[in-house]
Amino acid sequence: MLQDSFRHQGLRRKLVENLKAKGITSKTVLDAIGKIPRHTFLDNAFLEFAYLDKALPIDCDQTISQPFTVAYQTQLLDPQRGEKVLEIGTGSGYQSAVLAETGAKVFSIERHKPLYDLTKKRLEELSYYNVKCFYGDGFKGIPAYAPFDKILVTCGAPEIPELLISQLKTGGIMVIPVGPLLTEQVMTIVLKKANSEIEIIELDKFRFVPMLGNKVR
Repeated sequence: MLQDSFRHQGLRRKLVENLKAKGITSKTVLDAIGKIPRHTFLDNAFLEFAYLDKALPIDCDQTISQPFTVAYQTQLLDPQRGEKVLEIGTGSGYQSAVLAETGAKVFSIERHKPLYDLTKKRLEELSYYNVKCFYGDGFKGIPAYAPFDKILVTCGAPEIPELLISQLKTGGIMVIPVGPLLTEQVMTIVLKKANSEIEIIELDKFRFVPMLGNKVR
């Protein structure tokens, strides 16, 4: 595991100030970003870019999301200590770590087996014991652990999956980017109300790797 140097810590402080300037106001989210060594979630070839506000490549043709995107989604989700949060798309594990730093109990599912193996080990080495990693199809969620207080989808979905809505508790929140593959998606908040009524709030546009269902790799 790479060391977290004073230089890294200084670069994180600059990143946090950058996120503040872009409109991130949650102290909980900013504190998490400021604490987590993002460089440990990257391949050596990209270490010098770790604290830039940019998405970067990881294994299996996936990406580690731009820090602003991570902060934006987490701020919308507003996870609270002790809440059960389902994350769709573990990826590098960086978003999982941000959720874990809020005190939430994180259940994260990844469809790419090499990423699942690598990231599960990484999160264990970083002592994120409140993150449970699963290998499987994100569209199916993790029904054995449902219902969840909140659900965060970190890949672009062509539509809001009904199975995920069914795993969200009444009063729960889902944050999910929705839109056609290979284009921009609309960041969407799904609120599950009494009698299973759903309220949908559409916000800003982002670009994510696609959420692919019915198979794992």
